[in-house]
Amino acid sequence: MKHLFSHPDWLRQVPPSLSSTQKSWLLRPGALTTSLRQLGQVKLQVIHERPEGLSRDEAGSMEQAPRSAVWVREVLMSIHDIPCVFARSLTPLMASHGTWQGIRKLRTRPLADILYHEPSIRRSAFEVARIQRHMPMYGTYLKIQANPSPVLPKLLARRSVFWRGGQPLLVSECFLPTFWRMLFVYY
Repeated sequence: MKHLFSHPDWLRQVPPSLSSTQKSWLLRPGALTTSLRQLGQVKLQVIHERPEGLSRDEAGSMEQAPRSAVWVREVLMSIHDIPCVFARSLTPLMASHGTWQGIRKLRTRPLADILYHEPSIRRSAFEVARIQRHMPMYGTYLKIQANPSPVLPKLLARRSVFWRGGQPLLVSECFLPTFWRMLFVYY
């Protein structure tokens, strides 16, 4: 597994100010969709899939040059029809036709369907962040909000890189405020 070059917005340790529940979800190993299914019926909606230029925020962790071509897949996960988590996954465009071609065929299936069945895939440590307006994840957030508030809510996210055959697949997952409220009721 390669070294993860961190962007200053992303931290390698969870801030101590977060609750133990928040820390637990931000560092939860394995497939997030599996954990979400323990809370209820999960529905996955594809927001978009397309080639884009790689942002500086995401380039270092993937060990790729900023603005290089990547395949991006963004999805929204709901539990009992309540939007809870959105995710942004990207890999070099060439890898989306080779090593990571499965990302193009998922449709509404979770990414976990191609990540956790092959022992050669390695995952980096998590990085965590509070999403800011200048981050690519904020753009994803705007796509799922019908009427975004002028005040940015506290959007906690995690990301890690999966490596296979020397090719990266960056997976970022952001927990919406509705998720934390639902957990409060659930527990």
